Amino acid sequence: MLIEKMVQGGEGMARLPDGRVCFVKGALPGERCRVEITLSKKDFARGVAMEILDASEYRAQPRCPLYGRCGGCSLQHLASEKQAEFIEHVERENFRRLAHTDLPDSFCIRTGNPWGYRNRARVVVSRDRAGDREIVRFGFREQESNRIAFFKECPVLTPALNAFLQGPAREIFTDKRKRFPREIDVNVFDDGTGKVSFYYAGMPAEDFEKYAQGAVDIGGKKIETDASVFFQSNLSLLPELVQSVCNAVDEGIASGKASDEWLIDLFSGVGFFAALLREKFKRVTTVERDEGCLRHAEVNLSANRPADARGTSVQNVSAPAEQWLAQNVVDVPATLIVDPPRTGLPKEVLDAIAASSVNRLIYVSCDPVTLARDYAKLAASGFTIGKAEGFAFYPQTPHLEMLLVLSR
Repeated sequence: MLIEKMVQGGEGMARLPDGRVCFVKGALPGERCRVEITLSKKDFARGVAMEILDASEYRAQPRCPLYGRCGGCSLQHLASEKQAEFIEHVERENFRRLAHTDLPDSFCIRTGNPWGYRNRARVVVSRDRAGDREIVRFGFREQESNRIAFFKECPVLTPALNAFLQGPAREIFTDKRKRFPREIDVNVFDDGTGKVSFYYAGMPAEDFEKYAQGAVDIGGKKIETDASVFFQSNLSLLPELVQSVCNAVDEGIASGKASDEWLIDLFSGVGFFAALLREKFKRVTTVERDEGCLRHAEVNLSANRPADARGTSVQNVSAPAEQWLAQNVVDVPATLIVDPPRTGLPKEVLDAIAASSVNRLIYVSCDPVTLARDYAKLAASGFTIGKAEGFAFYPQTPHLEMLLVLSR
C-alpha cells in the first residue's frame, strides 16, 4: 500500500483497491507498507503498518521502548527535525478543506527541545505487594485501553519529573499512614525550576496545600497555579507564545482595530494572559467556569499585586463564556482573547462575537481542526486572518498549539 500523505492525527493516508481511503498508523508519506486493516467502513478504513517495504528517508528509530503501546508519543517514527514541517502541511490542508481558505505564506511552527520538555503530565501510580514489601510503579495508559504501560524513565518528561517519580514519589505513595488505592491517577507539574507539585482526586486539604501548590515565572512575572488545574505543558516554548500574543495586542491597539479600553480574556484559566497583559489596558475581564482556576486568577490579578501605572480595573467572572457573552454587550473595540478547550468555541460564543463591536480577536487553540471550523464561522461575520503561528508544544506527537490573529 502506498502512503500518499500525512493527515490530522499523524496517520498516513492511502487508498484501497476499491477507492476507499485508508488511514494507516505508523506510516509516513511516500512509504510502501504491508497494512493490517483494523476497521472497515463503507466510506473508509483504518489500519496499522505491519511491515515497511520502502522506508521514508525521514523514518526514525523510536527512542522509547513503550512506543506503540503507550497512548502518548505516536510520532516517534518520524525524525524530530521534520515533524513540524509535516504537521505544517497537514494544518494548511485542514484550513483549505474545513475553512475554505489558505493560511498565510508566513505561517510556520516554532519548535524547541524535542525531548525532556514536558513539565506537566498525568501518570498512573500502581501499588502492589511482593511478600512484605510494597512495590510502586508508574505508567501511562496504553493506546485505546485502560491497561498501564509502565516506565522507569519517560524521554519526553523533564528531568525533574523523572527524578521526582523515581525518588520522592515512591516514598510518598508507600507512606503507611495514608490509604492510597492500588491504582491512582496523579497530576505532576514541574514549575521550571525543578520544584514538582502533584495532585490526585480525593487529596486531603492539608496535603493539597503542602504538595499541590506551584508558581511559574514568565517574563519576570509570577503566575500562581496548582497541579489540579490546567496549565501549559511546555514551559520552554511558552514564552514564545506569550511574546506573539503581546505583539498581537500591541499591533491591534496601534492599528486602531482595538483599543486599550478593555481586555476580555475568555476561557481564562488561572488568568495567565490577562495577568501578563493587564498593564496595557484600562479594564480587564477574565471569564472562567472552573472554580479552582478562578481562585488563582483572583490572586494573579489581585489588587495586592504591584500597582500598574494606570490603575487597571479588574473583574474575574465565574461563568461559562457563552453565558457571559450573551449577557454582556461589548460595544467598544475591545481586545478579545479566547483559549478554549479542544472542542473549540460554542456556537453561542461565535454568535456573540459576530454581533459585538469586537474587531480584533486573538484565538489560541490546542486543536487546529476545531480552530479551522470556528474560523469558517468567524469569516462569515467579516473576520480575516492577519497572522497565524504554530507552536510545537508536544514534540513526538501530532498535537499542535496554534495562534490566529483575526480582524475585521
